Amino acid sequence: MSIQSINPATGEVLRSFEPLKDEAVKAKIAIAHAAFKDYAEVPLEHRALCMRKLAGILESEVEELAILLTQEVGKTIESSRQEVRKCAAGCRYYAENAARILSEEPIPTDLNNSYVRWDPLGIILAVMPWNFPFWQVFRFLSPALMAGNVALLKHSSNVPQCAVAIEALVRRAGFPRGTFQTLLIESRQVESVLSDERVAAVTVTGSEAAGRAVAAQAGWLIKRSVLELGGSDPFIVMPSADLDRAIQAGVKARTLNNGQSCIAAKRFIIHDEIYETFESLFISAMEDLKVGDPMKDSTDIGPLATAKLVEDVEQQVAAAKAAGALLLSGGERMVGIGNFFEPTVLINVPRTAAVYREEIFGPVAMLFRAHSLAEAIEIANDTPFGLGASVWTRDPEEQKQFIAALECGQVFVNAMVASDPRLPFGGIKRSGYGRELSGAGMREFLNAKTVVIAGGVEQTEIPFEQPAAQEPLLTPGFDSGQFKKAFRTALKDGE
Repeated sequence: MSIQSINPATGEVLRSFEPLKDEAVKAKIAIAHAAFKDYAEVPLEHRALCMRKLAGILESEVEELAILLTQEVGKTIESSRQEVRKCAAGCRYYAENAARILSEEPIPTDLNNSYVRWDPLGIILAVMPWNFPFWQVFRFLSPALMAGNVALLKHSSNVPQCAVAIEALVRRAGFPRGTFQTLLIESRQVESVLSDERVAAVTVTGSEAAGRAVAAQAGWLIKRSVLELGGSDPFIVMPSADLDRAIQAGVKARTLNNGQSCIAAKRFIIHDEIYETFESLFISAMEDLKVGDPMKDSTDIGPLATAKLVEDVEQQVAAAKAAGALLLSGGERMVGIGNFFEPTVLINVPRTAAVYREEIFGPVAMLFRAHSLAEAIEIANDTPFGLGASVWTRDPEEQKQFIAALECGQVFVNAMVASDPRLPFGGIKRSGYGRELSGAGMREFLNAKTVVIAGGVEQTEIPFEQPAAQEPLLTPGFDSGQFKKAFRTALKDGE
């Protein structure tokens, strides 16, 4: 089956690609393996030079690349421009900071010289999503390439043009052949790529199903993995908040990328004292948004990326209503060509409703009333996800309590959750594990190699008690065939 690029605003098939055959995939892995042996020896200064050139190309071709993003995934043209510029900023961050992050770390011991050095692992497989088709990839490739790793990209099947464009950009920047390659393959082929002994690790951004599948195989193969999965981020507003700023940020946080973002605010938890005012102003602001052609600068919300996503959001809203939720605004698929869905506001979603704990990947906001700070925290943590949280309060004591108690990977106070090359990014619970961005993200795919150089000093051992023998983790009845079948099904569903 061909891999198609379809304009979500018009339904037009833009381009079709034939998936690589297994032999072609093996050849690309061999190229990457050969490239790593040489690339790991390339001076850091040269890598930085290439990375700065890559940033310059992105900055000079913002408009052309933004059009590609908008045509392939339906995001508004301005948000596409911002995404390309953010990729350039990420490249510059790692070009300027890699030397500091990768520097050897001296560790005082009773020996002459002890330190940790950071070595690249080799080939890293990246399984990436469609919603930020450039940024999701660049926030991986920038630290990976600067660290001396090489990369294989399996991008989402609905953004093949973006995937091909990224490889071309990397080559134009001067990075050696084979250091970054796009694999236009079907989801079923990911299993064999990850199984190749030359592939050292994998990173996945996407659905929970895809994350489970890939992480399970990586664990079975004893390969390192990083997961950035779904989120159902809370947006908490307390009485002391600047209400106008909170509403403005809340609408933006919910409708960012047409509502298709893991870190989008999805559950709005409002203190009882200001709930009625917030609800009224928030609904008014949502209804003022202009839905339409994503190529127009005046458009606030474009189409969802695929027809399937519209069906999913439509079913989730219907299920919420059936469970007792009240629909205050929107809630309908928009008539006409394209995958458009109205900005929607739901209230009184019961805890028994499935959508209460699901991620809604569309412009749908759920509002909840909290009578105290403690109840706001309870509602916020009542989710299997733990990606980010946005808290709006000017009370320093409340800020401290929220920061300490919220179960998530990042807390933004009086600001919407956003990724930044300088800050670690990732979640807990079913939002995944590991970190992207900052020094922490770069070191996920490095070997922390301990080095000890003795200089005539007598070494002393710290007493160590051998652990008791344990039962094997896998029982003799473990069915690897059943595991592989589940893996393929989950990865396909995850796309």
